[in-house]
Amino acid sequence: MTTHLPVQPGFADLIDLWAPVRQLGTGFEFSEGPIWHPGEQHLLFSDMPGDVRRRWDKDGVREVRRPANKCNGMTYDATLNLIVCEHATSALVREREDGQREVIASHFEGMELNSPNDVVVKSDGAIYFSDPWYGRMPVFGVERPRQLGFQGVYRIPPEGGAPQLLVDRYLFDQPNGLCFCPSEDRLFVNDTVQHNIRVFDVKPDGQLGSGRIFASGIVGTEPGVPDGMKCDAQGNIWVTGPGGVWVYSIKGELIGKLRVPELVGNLTWGGPDWRTLFLTASHSLYAVETKVGPRREPYMKAAAQQPGRSAAAERPLADASPAASVSANGTKKAAAGYGLDPSRCALIIQDMQNDVVMEGGAFASSGSPEHCRQQNAIANGARLAQAARARGIPVIHVWFIVEAGTPGVTMNAPLFEGLADAKALVRGTWGAAPVSGLEAQGGDHVVEKQRMSAWEGTRLETVLKALGRDIVIVTGAWTNMSIEHTARTGADKGYFMVVPEDACSTMNAEWHTASVNYALQNVGVVTDVDAVIAATGA
Repeated sequence: MTTHLPVQPGFADLIDLWAPVRQLGTGFEFSEGPIWHPGEQHLLFSDMPGDVRRRWDKDGVREVRRPANKCNGMTYDATLNLIVCEHATSALVREREDGQREVIASHFEGMELNSPNDVVVKSDGAIYFSDPWYGRMPVFGVERPRQLGFQGVYRIPPEGGAPQLLVDRYLFDQPNGLCFCPSEDRLFVNDTVQHNIRVFDVKPDGQLGSGRIFASGIVGTEPGVPDGMKCDAQGNIWVTGPGGVWVYSIKGELIGKLRVPELVGNLTWGGPDWRTLFLTASHSLYAVETKVGPRREPYMKAAAQQPGRSAAAERPLADASPAASVSANGTKKAAAGYGLDPSRCALIIQDMQNDVVMEGGAFASSGSPEHCRQQNAIANGARLAQAARARGIPVIHVWFIVEAGTPGVTMNAPLFEGLADAKALVRGTWGAAPVSGLEAQGGDHVVEKQRMSAWEGTRLETVLKALGRDIVIVTGAWTNMSIEHTARTGADKGYFMVVPEDACSTMNAEWHTASVNYALQNVGVVTDVDAVIAATGA
């Protein structure tokens, strides 16, 4: 019999089924709100009934604030100021590192909020929080009348201002835990009374679309209800429930249950490698090691600027490698929010030539022009190249070029035979020319090849070494051939490979998705153009 309960085989990929749940401290009245400081390597958590905030580190547990306004959920902003949900004051506050206390939100339409409960910060700096009325009940708050007649979910814009109500006033009984998916285009909110989780599409302006049920029936014979909730780097949702923590896939399928000796109120990841899951239970603090880490939140990147940062924070692609979201075309992509040092990056645009991806080209009958349009790969690649040049990232065009009659090209594979039969990619012809919008510009580099991989028999590595670049962003055609071969070989050579899949295309979506979701996941970071632009702009 295992310690934890797998419902689907994939649960064992997230946590060892025999992983021990260690008790780090006990004797609390009801612990909540855990948050890990990435620089100082400690955990803060609250004891609401005891009205005290505590800290755990390698030396054990100690008090850091009493009274603590019966604080509940906590997080950090991108500069490591602590954001706190206070039950006793019905306020959301920011505690700055210099000790200054700033009220972020306390009223809506002239009336006091109920009691902010859980909070999360989006990458653009906007703050989202839930507002049930537990903080106006005895024990967990200060008993007093409610001023609002509903329980909502709110947003504070990046520039600050009054809270914006995001949901229908009467949709929730007690909105509680909330978290973004790794790509931040969906927000999950659970309801303790309704025993469910709802998911909302996040609009470009930060508002929410209409919600839908993501998971329901989170009930059982053991103690526990939907309360704290977090998303991991693969997009799985970890929510407190009967017996411990229930884990759902990004599709809403229950895949396993983490067993904990006490009722769990909240959870968060921390530790030097972000693989320790901390659990605040009714009277104790627990920890368990997992095989997966959290979705990359803004405050987690702050470790790179902190003294004594961990080795994980030093990696150029820290925590970006796990698949973290499922996009509309079915591809799995890494969590947004990581950083890429532009001084170490180079961008490859490969095989984006007329014969390869354009109507009228030698290979048009393969379906490649249509898939290139579906991916918007030319425009996405051009946008990425423009951003790269602006950041001082060299752009390297890799073109497949042969002479008339294909002398020197071995006919050892159907691909090369087809190239010769189609009289494709001959130097000086329209078919060999780069597609409109992806021509080489002044300062760009051009590398010619006669193999699928950009490395084989070319000067690519000589250029990269001369430029001192070890992070290679590879785009172009075809995903399951040239892109995959280039990424595989680059990984073998010791380069960090990054593949923005929406700047890549092949003959059809099925082949593209298969390459992205299987082969490329193992040799590089699969992401998208917007995430790379954001990562190199930090």
